[in-house]
Amino acid sequence: MGPGDVVVERFEIERLAGSGGMGSVWRAHDRLTGAPVALKVLHARGAQEVDRLGREARVLAGLSHPGIVAYVAHGRTAEGDLYLAMEWLEGEDLGERLVRAGLTPAESVALCGAVA
Repeated sequence: MGPGDVVVERFEIERLAGSGGMGSVWRAHDRLTGAPVALKVLHARGAQEVDRLGREARVLAGLSHPGIVAYVAHGRTAEGDLYLAMEWLEGEDLGERLVRAGLTPAESVALCGAVA
């Protein structure tokens, strides 16, 4: 899978956003809506990993909140890999932010309040 590939005739891969032991997350273009999406593709096919991603997809599909990434779709690719498509959120994660610059006490309190 790489840039230009199309997953389930809907998601056109733009670039790799990150990867780990179980799979990869790609930035993709949703041909149906025109919106960018995060496409998580699970390469591990063990029962535990498959169950975990299925559970994540079902729970996320049932949630709607401004503080939770929005569900778009899930299923299997033509190669049989499970995928979960979510709204694309631009920005840096907390780990990257902490490496770049620590949080002030006020920023820490604001972050904890937003998470709570």
